Amino acid sequence: MNTEIFSFDHYDTHAPPGHFKLKENDSMMNLTKKIIAFVQRPSYRPMKPKTLAKKLGVTKKKTAKFEAALEEVRATGDIRMTDGGRIQGKAPAGSHLGIVHRIKSGDAYIILREPKPPGLTEDIFVDKHDLKDAQNGDEVFVKLLQRKRSRGQSCGYVVEVVERATNVFVGTYFEDEESGWVQIDGKEFPEAIWVGDPGAKGAREEDKVVIEMLRFPAIGQAGEAVLTEVLGARGAPGVDTQMVIHEFGIPDDFPEVVLENARLEAENFDETDLSDREDLTKKTIVTIDPKTARDFDDAISLEKVENGHWVLGVHIADVSHFVQPGTELDREAEKRGTSVYLPTKVIPMLPEVISNGLASLQENRVRYTMSGFIEFSAEGIPVDTRFSQSAIKVTQRFAYEEVMPIINAKPSDVIEGVTPEIRELLCNMHELAMRLRKRRFAKGSLELDMPEVRLDFDPDGKVTGAHETEHDESHQVIEEFMLAANIAVAMKLNDLSIGFLRRAHADPAEAKLKALSEFVGILGFELEQYQSKKHLQALLREVKGTPEERAVNYAFLRSLKQAEYTPMDMGHYALAEDHYCHFTSPIRRYPDLHIHRLIASLVCKNVTYRGGSEEDLIRLGHHCSTTARRAEKAERELTKMKLLSYFEDRIGEKIEAVITGVERFGFFCRGVEIPAEGLVHISTIPGNDYYEFDRQAMALVGKHQGAMIRLGDHVLVEITHVDLDRRELNFKLLTHTAAKPPAKKKATKKKPSKQRGQEFQRQSGKPKSKPGRPGGSKPSNRKKRSSSKRRKKK
Repeated sequence: MNTEIFSFDHYDTHAPPGHFKLKENDSMMNLTKKIIAFVQRPSYRPMKPKTLAKKLGVTKKKTAKFEAALEEVRATGDIRMTDGGRIQGKAPAGSHLGIVHRIKSGDAYIILREPKPPGLTEDIFVDKHDLKDAQNGDEVFVKLLQRKRSRGQSCGYVVEVVERATNVFVGTYFEDEESGWVQIDGKEFPEAIWVGDPGAKGAREEDKVVIEMLRFPAIGQAGEAVLTEVLGARGAPGVDTQMVIHEFGIPDDFPEVVLENARLEAENFDETDLSDREDLTKKTIVTIDPKTARDFDDAISLEKVENGHWVLGVHIADVSHFVQPGTELDREAEKRGTSVYLPTKVIPMLPEVISNGLASLQENRVRYTMSGFIEFSAEGIPVDTRFSQSAIKVTQRFAYEEVMPIINAKPSDVIEGVTPEIRELLCNMHELAMRLRKRRFAKGSLELDMPEVRLDFDPDGKVTGAHETEHDESHQVIEEFMLAANIAVAMKLNDLSIGFLRRAHADPAEAKLKALSEFVGILGFELEQYQSKKHLQALLREVKGTPEERAVNYAFLRSLKQAEYTPMDMGHYALAEDHYCHFTSPIRRYPDLHIHRLIASLVCKNVTYRGGSEEDLIRLGHHCSTTARRAEKAERELTKMKLLSYFEDRIGEKIEAVITGVERFGFFCRGVEIPAEGLVHISTIPGNDYYEFDRQAMALVGKHQGAMIRLGDHVLVEITHVDLDRRELNFKLLTHTAAKPPAKKKATKKKPSKQRGQEFQRQSGKPKSKPGRPGGSKPSNRKKRSSSKRRKKK
């Protein structure tokens, strides 16, 4: 230990244990040394800067000096900031940073952070015995081992857990031998977690509860947790929604200080004060949104000028006026990152007094906006752009369903409630949007036509059915104008050489596109120039309306990378744009609010404002990407749970489905009418053939009879098993309809090789049943929740 760093001359020995109080004469050098020494202690755990300052005894007077010292230490690489904004020490020598992805066996792959070290392009395999107590999604330091797997894959072991994905979990409470236990939902924790004395928080057997992990389970170590909240009886109305909210760590209720900030903004808002704003309240402006929408982000104006050009006005709610940087409102919005749209509940990014009130562009209300004016030539080529802080008053609000009947009506038709001026505006909007759309696809933009299915619910939130959402040309009109505005803003910021959060979509890996080409070749379609956007567009057009459409669309989706928020200039592959960002939804997305602030400061006020260092933007981008994906996952998970509840009483029923994934142990398929996805295990496939998994063809191939079960095929299945706690749905295959390749382009079928596949017999294994629960009540004894006990209690 460096005695100079820990000399008591620098600390107040009367400070509480684990805390230090800095002397007033501490120099910057001393402070940086103390930060490094504290962070490098063996017992140190990643913490926020504010917590570290408290631990070091930094007074308010010394805060600025502490922040400067922290930045200095960060610049030298002696500390780093995690994605969660916590301070982490330097990586142990020879270790690499990555994210844990556990698999069914309990082993894991470590997905390395970018930039990856030279020669390490693949994930690192870690045996379950070398994981310590790392769980799925945790950020860890990993070191390489000498050994490699049979195919040359690197193996490693976890050195330490840097940051937990979460320490909060949801599960089912039960008691055994005078102890409380919780079986965590899902499949990641097969053994129950000990939560101490029975009846904590008034929990009853079979209640759904929230726990906070105190000690994570590992090989030779039982898990221990504290029960923090009882959600209610399994199956009670609203309990499933609360389960997902806690499971994904989604902030729900706003803190009182944030609500107070929002109320203060409402009190101070004066719609008559249009100073420093462009007054557009007399312009004809419309909104087009879903029928059930409550927060209106965007409005449209459009004019034809004398030279035959169009001037499109995209007017976006000026949330930046109400949410100032550094305020409690701003910190809460950044923390949430996005609004979350669950099947039966909306969790807004901002309090409703702002999201559904002050900022929402309601009809006949004066609202502050950030307006982008884009001038297009008659052919739809952008020739000029300007931005302004403005005020508008929406002339008329429309639902999507109302627009196309107005546009398609005969000139002589009288449409009640729609003036000739509004009607002309809608028709002009449609005309320009279709020109922009045509130009966008000519440039190489890609679009998958995959209909969205929405669930129908009764008053208790239970599924009663489902319907396919309509996406007609009225949706395309708004889509084109929002894309045009986002592109215009990104190009403006890029031209000014300002760092900003881009919405980036990296090019897919060549190997993925090559695999796609080989797959569609097996289906009977040609894609020789798989890196050509025009050839990809041609493929998507060719399969449209064919039995192979779903198979090709699913395969194409799997070949693409995920879009992300980042300051890195990597373009947007799917949109065929060099510069793109999100600007049009600041009520529900924090990156859009960040962009609004840049536009307001740089463009409208001509003030130099950088909006954060590159490192800050990288961290913010990762955070916003994470919260956006978390919202999507939460929506999918709650949808899945509600569908499982729907099927729980329908064991034995038959449904039509489409195969969405193929694995060596079977295939996944999704219902056509009710979009639930379940597994058909290979053991339930009729007949006595042997099956090989052909990864290239994304198919199971019968070795003797040659039957091929592949991605996108239609099947008739029977519901055989539903487990809400493990989130499982299993089907049995009844009949299979293989999609036939077009005769004109029939491809020669390739024999699946043993190198590509793995042979399975029909009886080669069955889905694992739930483990039983052994006796014992001490934390050191491993516990597994008995499915038989649960069945008795239902």
